[in-house]
Amino acid sequence: MHIRIPEGAAFVLDHLHKAGYEAYIVGGCVRDSILGRTPEDWDITTSALPAEVKRVFRRTVDTGIQHGTVTVLYDREQFEVTTYRIDGDYVDARHPENVTFTRSLLEDLRRRDFTINAMAYSEETGLVDEFDGLCDIDRRLIRAVGDPVERFSEDALRILRAIRFAAQLGYEIDGGTQRAIAELAPNLQKISAERIRVELEKLLVSDHPEELRRMYALGVLHEILPEFDACMSCPQNNPHHQYNVGEHIIHSVIAVRSDRILRLAMLLHDIGKPPCRTTDEHGIDHFHGHVEKGTEMARAILKRLRYDNDTIQKVTKLVECHDMYMLETPAGVRHGIVKTGKELFPLLMEVKAADTAAQSSYHIEEKRQLWHRWMSLYEEIIARGDPLGRGDLAVSGRDLIGAGVRPGKDLGEILERMLEDVLTEPSHNTREYLLDHYVHSGE
Repeated sequence: MHIRIPEGAAFVLDHLHKAGYEAYIVGGCVRDSILGRTPEDWDITTSALPAEVKRVFRRTVDTGIQHGTVTVLYDREQFEVTTYRIDGDYVDARHPENVTFTRSLLEDLRRRDFTINAMAYSEETGLVDEFDGLCDIDRRLIRAVGDPVERFSEDALRILRAIRFAAQLGYEIDGGTQRAIAELAPNLQKISAERIRVELEKLLVSDHPEELRRMYALGVLHEILPEFDACMSCPQNNPHHQYNVGEHIIHSVIAVRSDRILRLAMLLHDIGKPPCRTTDEHGIDHFHGHVEKGTEMARAILKRLRYDNDTIQKVTKLVECHDMYMLETPAGVRHGIVKTGKELFPLLMEVKAADTAAQSSYHIEEKRQLWHRWMSLYEEIIARGDPLGRGDLAVSGRDLIGAGVRPGKDLGEILERMLEDVLTEPSHNTREYLLDHYVHSGE
């Protein structure tokens, strides 16, 4: 087997070899190269101690020297070079108490998470695959290196990584590895929200977000997203639906394109249904108030996962508007655009399409026709350049002050009435009309 190593990584390997040390590319870059994917990073492992690595290269940065990692700078690229190591005891399901450097590549590979990530390669030696990672790639299998209970006890985040790799690669997870996940899922409580967010998001935008089902079955959702865990057991006996709430959400996530904002919005769009569920005398389930409740819950979940304010604002707005009805008129759609925001409205249309795709066949054609009509009107509105905000009005606050309106609450209210007028009838958006009707007339 031959892996084409890029110039920078080859430079680092070559210089370490010439200095008398072992050195290999290792981990994800080996796996991705075998799979025909372009690696994001080229990590290097070596028998050289950190101080020895620094003596070999002129330009280095001590990025994690206590754990054996030195970053080597080559041209404008950076390569993490880590000394072979053995991890000490893990007391918090996150970090080893200490690390011991070793001259044995096998000992270093033995501490890694999954067999497909425990392969090393150099042109001199070829592929080093002591744990049958290549066989597991052929079998399309995620399998822990050694004892899975031990691996997950060391770092509980590996539980999420196993499911995330299954989602990204379309692989199955080894039975023993799954049993260990189910046993140790509660240890995820010890993992930071930021680390959980990264893995969850990678799963969501993958080709197989339906791995959320495995997360539920193995008890992982209960630990990291209990609000969604509740959705998986919440019935939805209603003509508009064919799945329970959780399955509806999963189908909607699959139906929308792989965009982080859209996938997060679909994950959370019906999160408020379980606490709002009622059943009428005919056995039909209703979820009155779930939009308001869901918007509140979505905001709390995103904050808990340490999302940035921009992401929180966009996702919660889409959750808030996902069930919004608009009249099939230009004025109706213009009002919808203003409520959602010009930037988010096209995303809202994708949310509505995915939501519909995950429902039952009840009135499905009418729903699709309504969506197409809204999209057609939206495109016409944008093409015409219809006014959609105060900034599009033919008059400004300064014009109103110049016409005798005093600054303050009244001025803002006049501008809002003007905007409401031109949203309904864009031809009214002229300086003469607006001043005559909202200032000079005494309104």
